[in-house]
Amino acid sequence: MAASILIADDDAVARRLVENMVQKCGYETVVVDSGDAAIATLTAPDAPAIDAVILDLVMPGLDGMGVLAKIREAGLSIPVIVQTAHGGIDNVISAMRAGAADFVVKPVGVERLQVSLRNALNTSALKGELQRIRHSREGRLTFSDIITRAEAMTPVMRAAQKAANSAIPVLIEGESGVGKEMFARAIHGSGERKAKPFVAVNCGAIPDNLVESILFGHEKGAFTGATERHMGKFVEAHGGTLFLDEVSELPLTAQVKLLRALQEGAVEAVGGRKPVKVDVRIISATNRKLLERVKQGHFREDLFYRLHVLPLTIPSLRARREDIPHLLRHFLARFAAEENRPITGISGEAVAHLAQLDWPGNIRQLENAVYRAVVMSDGDQLDIADFPLLASQPHPVTDIPTAPLMLEPAAMPSVVSGNEIPIAPLPAVGTLAMLTATGDVRALEDMENEIIRFAISHYRGQMSEVARRLKIGRSTLYRKLDEAGVPGHGGKSGEETH
Repeated sequence: MAASILIADDDAVARRLVENMVQKCGYETVVVDSGDAAIATLTAPDAPAIDAVILDLVMPGLDGMGVLAKIREAGLSIPVIVQTAHGGIDNVISAMRAGAADFVVKPVGVERLQVSLRNALNTSALKGELQRIRHSREGRLTFSDIITRAEAMTPVMRAAQKAANSAIPVLIEGESGVGKEMFARAIHGSGERKAKPFVAVNCGAIPDNLVESILFGHEKGAFTGATERHMGKFVEAHGGTLFLDEVSELPLTAQVKLLRALQEGAVEAVGGRKPVKVDVRIISATNRKLLERVKQGHFREDLFYRLHVLPLTIPSLRARREDIPHLLRHFLARFAAEENRPITGISGEAVAHLAQLDWPGNIRQLENAVYRAVVMSDGDQLDIADFPLLASQPHPVTDIPTAPLMLEPAAMPSVVSGNEIPIAPLPAVGTLAMLTATGDVRALEDMENEIIRFAISHYRGQMSEVARRLKIGRSTLYRKLDEAGVPGHGGKSGEETH
């Protein structure tokens, strides 16, 4: 999925020229004709995800400086590139002081605009990563810190945001590495308890004989080795949130005491004489189906219903492949900065293959793969050779039945650097089968869908080029994708709506 650029200019001709250049660079566009419309687009409750803004400084009504001021007032961290005519250097200086990331002089060339956008998105990605790390450490992580554009994540995000405004117990299910703890931290950081502690406990990493002591505390001398009093995680999280990770691994004896603590709002330390009242919000997580554990007798049914009040299931990375380019952008920016490596991007071919892998370890595995590649690479751009995992998991082009692959370098300008990589086929070229397994001729619609999918992968998601090569309009292309049930293909581009 390509980055989305908002273009604000009251001059229709200039607006269209910039829109065409931005789309030629491989980005999606959202186009408005005034400063007021730009702010409305950026701040609307159902606003589209915008990665950068190209802003004309001179507009009637709310001008460029006014837009910059309102962006700052709204607390938005979107990079802004301002446009100015010759002789407007004073305005440019004022705009840069007001928070603009860069400026271009009208009429701007496509190469200059591409470099400016790439640099702005790179810087934005690094700032986002640093902010995410800081928020996580300070317990202030919010849903804006979660990197996702996938449609599969929309209902999960919506439910989690609603849950943040109450103390309802939440059970987060999903495979290892999908980001369950980040979701728990975002729920905590977006609610009324955000100023209170967020305490995480990995239930699967605690020895059975220490579970009760760690969760509920112990008194001095309660057992051998208890040389001092320990208050326990429940008391430590008083007023805030207690996150029980891998809760399905709790031994049955500890489950009984946990159930009682949840029912009574009090905990009794090991060796203690009286319960201690606690006020905690419980968020639990598991990489197993907890109901199956109940049926197998490994988890108490009454505790299950205490925890399973609001269940959230986070999709695996292979179910949200359109997030992979955005995750790559952020991981590369972070690790290149942390390791002080002058790596400017990832080749389009490597991005294409990375987006086709199944990633059984999900986001954590992708993050580690980028980390290793950054450390071990000898060049200034990551390529397939820097990801050994690719060699062990080859995926031909025709193996991508549903996931859209917006993977040309321009679709990820903050990840892929340099000039536009020429359009070229991937190494594995598919063939079009004309007959079914029973020997009958395949339906024309099936073959047409396969050709379209191949073309999207072949031209690495450059939808304008796909439509041109197939000799159909972009609106026709998106309509056919809709009819084929392909999600997240980015049909709402400026080229179609303006």
